[in-house]
This record gives sequence, C-alpha cells and structure tokens, in this order.
Amino acid sequence: MTQAEVMLRTNNVSKSFGPEGAATVALSGVDMTIRAGEFVTIVGASGCGKSTLLNLFAGLDRPSAGTLEVNGKIALMFQEATLLPWLTARGNIELALNYAGVSRKNRDARVAELLEIVRLGEWADKRPHELSGGMRQRVALARCLAQGAQIVLMDEPLGALDAMTRDHLHDEIESIVAAQGLTVVFVTHNMREAVRLGDRVILMGSRPGRVVYEQSVPLKRPRAMDSNDIASRAAELTNRLKAEQGTLQGADS
Repeated sequence: MTQAEVMLRTNNVSKSFGPEGAATVALSGVDMTIRAGEFVTIVGASGCGKSTLLNLFAGLDRPSAGTLEVNGKIALMFQEATLLPWLTARGNIELALNYAGVSRKNRDARVAELLEIVRLGEWADKRPHELSGGMRQRVALARCLAQGAQIVLMDEPLGALDAMTRDHLHDEIESIVAAQGLTVVFVTHNMREAVRLGDRVILMGSRPGRVVYEQSVPLKRPRAMDSNDIASRAAELTNRLKAEQGTLQGADS
C-alpha cells in the first residue's frame, strides 16, 4: 500500500471524556486504515464510539492518545440534513460554494451541475420544509460535493427515513460516490444497510469502543437489501454483536 492510497488512518487511538481519575473512555486502541475510493461502513451498539470516531476524523475533537492521519478534504452528513431553513436548495448549495472559495461567476453553473447530480434540478427553488426527508439529504450530499470533499463522513444519514426512501437513496448514494470517486465512512445501526453499501464493514465493540471484527463485502453492485447474500452477512454481524454484548453483560453480573 502506498501512502497516497491511504485517506484515513488511526494508530492506537483512544478518546476519553471527563476529569482524570473519573474519565469515561469512549475509544481505546483503535487501529483503522481507509483507502482512497473505499466505502467503509461502521456498525455497533449505541455508545460504542462511532460518532466520536467521525468527530476525530473531521477534526471536531482530538484523540486523548494515539495518532490520526487524514489525507483529503472532509465533509460531514448527519441524520438531519441541517440545511438553513430560510434558503432554498439552490441557496444552501451556493452558500457552501461561497465558503469553498468558488467565484460568483462560476457558482450558478456549479450549483446547476450539483443539483443535476443529486437529481433535484426541478426542486432548486424549494426551501427545506417543502422537500421530503430524502430530498433534504440529497441537498446535504450536494453541499458536501460543493465543498470539494474527497472524504465524506456520514453519521446515520438515512436513519430517520422510511424503508422505501432509504432503499432508493442507497442506489443514489452508491451511484454518486462511484461517479465522483469519493471515499466514504458511513455509520449505521442497520446491519443490512451496512452490507448493502459497504466495501468493508467494521464492527465496533463497546465499553470501551474498539474494533472487534471486520468483514469484506466482495458482492457485485448494485445490491438488493433483501438478497440472501446480504441477509446472511448481516446475520453474522448481528450474531457477533450479540455475543459481544453478552460478554459485557456477563462481566457486569
């Protein structure tokens, strides 16, 4: 592996919150390498440090120990689209272009291009409350692209959507990521979603958060959520998580 191929890397990363002697250890000894163009999904129980890890990657927080390597511009997507409600879809994307330093004369064409990429050209002048949840997340994705991001961190961006909308957005995200050559780290609680989207699935254990298992997903794309291959791989992840939780409960008894 060459240095250029590595977009994100952690080396024995730990993160604690609170005063020394009474600190809560959110992450401990996390080793992870994510390569250019990979779509990596991260699963685990609530409180296992998935969002904390994304915050470290994004530079919103710093590790308590260990080293972190980031080789590329990062943008984030959250469960809520966090669009500015007084701006239209076009306006939210244009604002991101402005912050990215795109000149005014080039913004209109770039906004139109991004709206077409996420298939919202006809909805450009609608405000967030006039868009469906799936549409709002597509605007949020266009805003990530407007920032010139090479790495997109997605923190359960589809968690609040209904199953049909989520399934449709799986296809759209997969297509956009491939076309734009993005590197993605996608956090989810949904095991099937993790397998459906990921080139690789990382399972995090709890208390403290750490990597306990990795599963490569060499299945051809496009994939179907209800396929036997995805169901069996998701079941293996679920069983491993249950075993991990059972071990923790046994330690507490």
